[in-house]
Amino acid sequence: MSAVLRPESPGEDPLAIPSRTTAGRPHPMRERPYRAVSSHLAIAPPVSVVIPAMNEARNLPYVFRSLPDWIHEVVLVDGNSTDDTVRVARALRPDVKVVEQRGTGKGDALISGFAACTGDIIVMVDADGSADGQEIVSYVSALVSGADFAKGSRFANGGGTDDMTRIRKLGNRVLCAVVNAKFGARYTDLCYGYNAFWRHCLDEITLDCTGFEVETLMNIRVVKAGMRVQEIPSHEYDRIHGVSNLRAVRDGLRVLRVILREQGIPRSVRSVRRRPAGLRLTIPAVPVVPVAPTMPRGEVL
Repeated sequence: MSAVLRPESPGEDPLAIPSRTTAGRPHPMRERPYRAVSSHLAIAPPVSVVIPAMNEARNLPYVFRSLPDWIHEVVLVDGNSTDDTVRVARALRPDVKVVEQRGTGKGDALISGFAACTGDIIVMVDADGSADGQEIVSYVSALVSGADFAKGSRFANGGGTDDMTRIRKLGNRVLCAVVNAKFGARYTDLCYGYNAFWRHCLDEITLDCTGFEVETLMNIRVVKAGMRVQEIPSHEYDRIHGVSNLRAVRDGLRVLRVILREQGIPRSVRSVRRRPAGLRLTIPAVPVVPVAPTMPRGEVL
């Protein structure tokens, strides 16, 4: 089902839409509540944000402050933190959904978080402050415009990174070239954790890895499943506080093993699903919910 663009008619009050049509049926514009994205744009599908975190209490104030007001829910997956990660999350956002991770690794955390989501769209955001939550609107826009999977890229035109070393950039470039050659993809970035997708994508791919290689696995399997993928330029900032658990050589080898393993699994022949019925994109919609100005990086409330 294609998105519906609805320009404002002269003199029309977007809040004066009748609840029912003249035939007595529910008015189509009242079928689902809209979430204001800007003064001229609103979306109907609820958006869930999944944040895997372990000992990220000092970074969460920035991460939560950068998230748009219009998202449906935040799912924080706590990886057995020994600091105040959970307490800080609940203080910053009382409605946060906290999931206690039973296993270990980023892949395991994301799988647990995905299972707890109730939104139609799921967004993956790291808890170290490297991602700008205000970019979520670009990911969601790509999905409601027709993509199944919106993949963040630090190397697409408009993207960038402050965090990658030369060895990591080289490794990412080589692994990305291998995936493009082996699976017919056209990625400019491979190992990046800022992505968004329709929840139905989880029915088409199986996530069965526990480490940082989970992003590569997802990128490969959405292509093999024939899904529509759109890259989103994204800027990766330095981690604000703490030290990353990523190890370039160790995790690079794990990514390579995933690529080699997936090469031997046949490409899916299942047809690509359409966006969920009832999706509408409307211009304009409801009054804008003011978005708080972005907190200076590293500042704690």
